[in-house]
Amino acid sequence: MSALVRREPHGEELRWDPQLPLDPAKLSGYDAVVHLAGKNIAGRWTEKFKSELLASRVQGTRTLATAAAESYRRSEQPKAFISASGIGYYGHRGDELLTEKSAAGTGFLAELSRQWEAASAPASEAGVRVVCLRIGVVLDRHGGALKQLLLPFRLGLGGRIGTGKQYWSWVSLEDVVGVVLLALRDESLRGPLNVVAPSPARNAEFVHALGSVLHRPTMFPFPEFAVRALLGEMGQELLLTSARVIPKKLQDHGYNFAHRDVENALRAALR
Repeated sequence: MSALVRREPHGEELRWDPQLPLDPAKLSGYDAVVHLAGKNIAGRWTEKFKSELLASRVQGTRTLATAAAESYRRSEQPKAFISASGIGYYGHRGDELLTEKSAAGTGFLAELSRQWEAASAPASEAGVRVVCLRIGVVLDRHGGALKQLLLPFRLGLGGRIGTGKQYWSWVSLEDVVGVVLLALRDESLRGPLNVVAPSPARNAEFVHALGSVLHRPTMFPFPEFAVRALLGEMGQELLLTSARVIPKKLQDHGYNFAHRDVENALRAALR
């Protein structure tokens, strides 16, 4: 196993630049490519910042997919291309139950995810098995939404965001890893794959569970107008959007989730 890095490589690492063509020979002999890279989505969503978010995902994916396709045509492998995407693909859908067959939504994240997945086309067109992981809110104390929530909640300043009725489709970090391993092993898996727990939680339920785990009150709501005023478009799409996503394909494949309940998953993440 090797990692592609942009700095000076060490050991078995391989150097690449997502904006430049990648020599297909660098992928020779590897069974699969797992591509999870992309610029951190947190920040003020100026037009420049959004362009950087899009380029970091679309161009990097296309670069790797093109190299994987050429390597596959030369019978040098890889046979599988596993690429990250996100449940932002579905946009704001209220209480609608969303599976991998649901149509794309509207908004910046939906368009970003659509282009992100489309960038893997060179690999699939060459015959490489492509899986696009539509990952939900990952519960990891070291990053993502949970890390940002911890300080105010530990100070006793947490509360529902907006109405609290919007669905947050979450997943434990342990299950993200488990699904990646499943996607590598199971040759019947291809196309979009919802990487979320089978029990999406409304924001109010998520907040209550986090407060319970931290033994803190959750009496300070963060109203919609404040989210929009402080965080702009990013706050609207990341915090106020509702996506009730279920892992239909994973359930059909009998995947055994390590964490199915949001409170237990939060306890595990914050151990």
